[in-house]
Amino acid sequence: MRRVLAVLPLLVRRLVCVHARSCHTRTRKRPPFGDRFLTDPSRVFEHNSWDNVEWDEAQDAQAKQKVSENAQDPVPPDLQEAYEAKADEFWNDFYSVHQNRFFKDRHWLFTEFPELDMNRDEGKEKEKEEEICTSDGEKVTSTAAVGKTILSDKDKERGNLEEDTSKEFEGDKERTSVMTEPTMLPSVDCAGENSAVLGDLCQTLDHLAVMSSSEEEAGDFPGQHAKTRMFEVGCGVGNTVFPILQTNNDPDLFMYCCDFSATAIDIVKQHPDYNSRRCHAFVHDLTDTSAPLPFPEASLDIIIIIFVLSAIHPDKMQSTVNHLAKYLKPGGKLLFRDYGRYDLAQLRFKKGRCLSDNFYVRGDGTRVYFFTQDELRTLFGSAGLQEELIYVDRRLQVNRGRQVKMYRVWLLCKFRKPLN
Repeated sequence: MRRVLAVLPLLVRRLVCVHARSCHTRTRKRPPFGDRFLTDPSRVFEHNSWDNVEWDEAQDAQAKQKVSENAQDPVPPDLQEAYEAKADEFWNDFYSVHQNRFFKDRHWLFTEFPELDMNRDEGKEKEKEEEICTSDGEKVTSTAAVGKTILSDKDKERGNLEEDTSKEFEGDKERTSVMTEPTMLPSVDCAGENSAVLGDLCQTLDHLAVMSSSEEEAGDFPGQHAKTRMFEVGCGVGNTVFPILQTNNDPDLFMYCCDFSATAIDIVKQHPDYNSRRCHAFVHDLTDTSAPLPFPEASLDIIIIIFVLSAIHPDKMQSTVNHLAKYLKPGGKLLFRDYGRYDLAQLRFKKGRCLSDNFYVRGDGTRVYFFTQDELRTLFGSAGLQEELIYVDRRLQVNRGRQVKMYRVWLLCKFRKPLN
């Protein structure tokens, strides 16, 4: 009850802001980072990476043709069934071979998802938006802000991002309870002026009551006393979890993380920074929506899904996302990053590797899907989440030593669970 009352002032401020912005008819969102644009093709090898590189019609047609050709030679049905049935074995084999050496820690996450840094100055974050209000109350984003980077140290952060994603790309080669009475909240009269805002507040209080009741009914669970709870889905060996815990030295933050691979979870628990008072790692099959999770519904502030959903069979993606959404608090966020359609990794697959449209199996038996914006909008929207951002990160990475150009496509998304 004390926790519920403690957050009421913040909720009231947020609801008032939401109501005040309801008259705005147009909002433009600034890309999350990147202002190194290739305006002179002759200078392509002067840097390791170029941002927001659009393809011409010829490139687009060539990519579509390549994907279409590969789809004509699919993996036989019996092998497809084996890849699905033994998916955990393939990932266990992968981590048994590579241990914690394959992927680098994702320190770039705080650039793309500032929400993960609880030490950030929210006031300064808002200033960076460079939002201006017109005389008629319409809120727009300054054109000067569009395309600007939010990096505090552009070159340093860019280097970390490129280094990490290029290492990640190597994986695309032919690699391998006690029941208690629910807490009753004070009633609020929603009539009169500002009834819309007060109505939203009433709904929020109702949700808080449900959340409080849900947690109490769940009894003891890891992280039950934490003020902020994050859950990383498909954590691997902790390349996201540990940077978050290191950046946020806050005893009120608790991290949950799971992976399909028992080998990966064992490696996480052996990490010198693993502390069961701040983190709970466990083996879990996301596609098994009947399997219990170690926390109650409506208890998570943030769910993180980084290069994970693409490894799940497309037929199981919607039910998986629907299930995860139940565990977000009202107002909680889902942060997502994964492969985009026609990424270099997709175009490099040879014939005989296609499982179904845009879904492939690597040489080590692990699988990968390549998304579009519309697919993700439908996927998360159907789970009842509201879109905050869907951004296509088109990047041209170059190997200056070998004079090789690599066109990468990733999708970055933020979705929020509505208060009502």
